[in-house]
Amino acid sequence: MLTHPTLELLHELGLYGMAKGFKALSDNPEATALGHAEWLGLILDHEVTLRQQKRFETRARAARLRHPASVEDVDFRAPRSLDRALFLKLSSCDWIRERRNLLITGPCGVGKSWLACALGHRACREDLSVLYHRVPRLFAALALARTEGRYARLLRTLARAKLLVLDDWGPEPLTPEQQRDLMEIVEDRYDSGSLLITSQVPVEKWYEMIGTPTLADAILDRVVHNAYRLSLRGESLRKTRALDGAA
Repeated sequence: MLTHPTLELLHELGLYGMAKGFKALSDNPEATALGHAEWLGLILDHEVTLRQQKRFETRARAARLRHPASVEDVDFRAPRSLDRALFLKLSSCDWIRERRNLLITGPCGVGKSWLACALGHRACREDLSVLYHRVPRLFAALALARTEGRYARLLRTLARAKLLVLDDWGPEPLTPEQQRDLMEIVEDRYDSGSLLITSQVPVEKWYEMIGTPTLADAILDRVVHNAYRLSLRGESLRKTRALDGAA
């Protein structure tokens, strides 16, 4: 069999997964018992797997998630009232495809950001575009973009992601400018993309945190009405155990 010319041709065509699979089968004596269709199927599987991994890596880099978290590492034994059934349902990412939102609230240290990043990574695995921002830094970036003439472009970038993670909102009240920024973000995403918001402040107090009644009504109507909620409780996990890479 002309192994090397075939490998060179596969590489020239950019079929690196197929080339890797072809090489592995060529080096396996037991593969001689396989038919041509079986060979083709196996090397195609290698190509598909490699492309899926590359898409995930590209999505994950673009998302810039704060933690290298995964849903497989979530500790459901931790005393924080995490709804296991709901979290596992959310890990399917159907809520993102349905353009619904997710609100994760609870005191400091119970793993809100970690859980949000775990769901963000799963969305990247599902080939869904994700963007992560800490809310204070996002407002600062929007303010700077406004002065530099990049405001509309940044809003378009936020709007394009299938899932926008807004981490660590509150407890400080929003300024009038931040209220308008949040309204723009929420309006752009309404019925076209999903929001995942984490906050130490209970959802019932978000109205006060926004401030202006008309804007608070408009924002919360678009965010809360179709949202899943994970309301966490308990002491900080940092106090109850040593960090081991999971939350």
